[in-house]
Amino acid sequence: MTKRTHVLLWTDSPAAYLEAIESAGLAERVVLDTLPRKEKPSADQMTRTEVLMAYAVPPGLLPAMPKLRWAQAMTAGVEGWVALPDLPEDMTLTCARGTHRESMPENIIGALFYVAKPYAAAVENQKRGKWVHSVAQPLTGKTLGILGLGAIGQEVARIAAALGMRVIGTRRRPEPMANVAEVFPADRTPEVLAQSDFLLLLLPATPQTENFINSERLGMMKPSAWLLNFGRGHLIKDDDLIAAVKAKKIAGAMLDVFRQEPLPADHPFWGTEGIIVLPHIGGPHPRRDRIVARLFVENLGRFLDGMSLKEVVDRKAGY
Repeated sequence: MTKRTHVLLWTDSPAAYLEAIESAGLAERVVLDTLPRKEKPSADQMTRTEVLMAYAVPPGLLPAMPKLRWAQAMTAGVEGWVALPDLPEDMTLTCARGTHRESMPENIIGALFYVAKPYAAAVENQKRGKWVHSVAQPLTGKTLGILGLGAIGQEVARIAAALGMRVIGTRRRPEPMANVAEVFPADRTPEVLAQSDFLLLLLPATPQTENFINSERLGMMKPSAWLLNFGRGHLIKDDDLIAAVKAKKIAGAMLDVFRQEPLPADHPFWGTEGIIVLPHIGGPHPRRDRIVARLFVENLGRFLDGMSLKEVVDRKAGY
């Protein structure tokens, strides 16, 4: 009998993954363990696990898994994994990059409409029975700058271009791409800041992107521009953003991610006029586990067949 690979699914919602493994015809080639996130793998599980799928792991756990060859992070961001002091060098780490492709672009486009159109003001006026005529700002003809033209950014660009927007942005390895007028390397970020009517942050969390949007870069933006952060909370220096919005150096900001989540009730973002706080709604999807399961099962089949995996993390780059 062919040796079966031991797989540990460390998640509170394993059903979608078990179903996907069965549907892909891989169930007979693996031995599956499932474990709720609040529980720690047993000594036997740590000894035999060859493939691990998890949101995150604590320090000390991975080196205690002598047979572990591949770990699949259930999120696109892997800063917690990469920061582990004992991340095994010989273990392949993959992430869930691209699995937000359905939900996040729609929510980002929704954010663009929210800040450009007077719908929110109309709802507030309705509560007071007030008819206040206003003129909606067009998105057509405006420039959307995207810092981080990955899978999500490219899908946003496709939709934005269909709305008549001009899209520009940055990418670590710049190359021409559909629906994007200009793709710049990171060192030409100031050009994107200066041209953008809306600036969308989709950068990963790395030491190089810590406090990337600070007072200097905010000063390069148009006073009429909006900042949208759907990337990582630490991309923004909070105090600098608050000061820029209060001083009208930019029109405002819509933030979906924060350094600490939930955002503390006493954080000044809540009360700063011109800053809109979203409770991290950009990426979640009602069928998110099924979406991630598709990627995991494709990678599992590749792993079992000795093929290269998709969405392998570049540890030096941090994503």
